[in-house]
Amino acid sequence: MSENSAAPGTPPGGGVSSAGAPTAPGPRPEPIRFFGTTWVGHDGGYGLRRVGVAAGSLAAAAAACLVLRFAYQGLEIAEVGGFVGVLVIAMFSICSAIAFRKTWEGFGARPKDPAREDNLRGLKSIGFIGSLLAYFVRSLTEAPGEKLRRAEYERARVQFERRRSTRTGNPAARRTSGRKRPKRG
Repeated sequence: MSENSAAPGTPPGGGVSSAGAPTAPGPRPEPIRFFGTTWVGHDGGYGLRRVGVAAGSLAAAAAACLVLRFAYQGLEIAEVGGFVGVLVIAMFSICSAIAFRKTWEGFGARPKDPAREDNLRGLKSIGFIGSLLAYFVRSLTEAPGEKLRRAEYERARVQFERRRSTRTGNPAARRTSGRKRPKRG
């Protein structure tokens, strides 16, 4: 979150939005997938988007479970044995649990080690049902990641206002401790 997140060529003190209206100077909110920046003011169909994300993620998780059921039936038809079936079920269950946990943690805090998150990408892909369920549960209360982004945005706005308020006025007109500075000769 920075105040320089505008597109190149736009003035740093604010610019012009796509609608033609001038934008306020300062940090801009980070968009959230499926929500854009509607999470800031809960406008622009925010409630409907939350319902849509919840329903979509739950429907996608149900469809994924159905596909996994067909895959498991394929293993039964191939008669690969009970041990392989148990391994497949355990693998998807464990990976889904880890993906749920990591996705849920990602809604509350930025990853401390991005390289480790990149290494877990394959595991999260296998456990995609867990990620979909995390999206479903989180979207029941807020846009997924809204709390984190709101805290970062508010912190950036406070810092921007603090920096801006210390820069106002003519610094040459200020005097420190009532003493005059000696003239240079």
